[in-house]
Amino acid sequence: MAKVTISLDSDLAIEVMLLAGTRTPQDAVEMIVRDFLARGHRTEARTGEAADVDRLSDRRSAPEEGR
Repeated sequence: MAKVTISLDSDLAIEVMLLAGTRTPQDAVEMIVRDFLARGHRTEARTGEAADVDRLSDRRSAPEEGR
């Protein structure tokens, strides 16, 4: 896997380390990014993907039958 070097403010790096409970800033940032991505995938799984919006909006705009 390719590595990327990112510069962070030291206060931000320390706060991230404390929140993540790690000893190195790199581990802390990696954990937080992985968690962020996992949350995004879980949200997509619950709410559907962008392609589903078109399919569902057609059904919602159709008049209801039986009234």
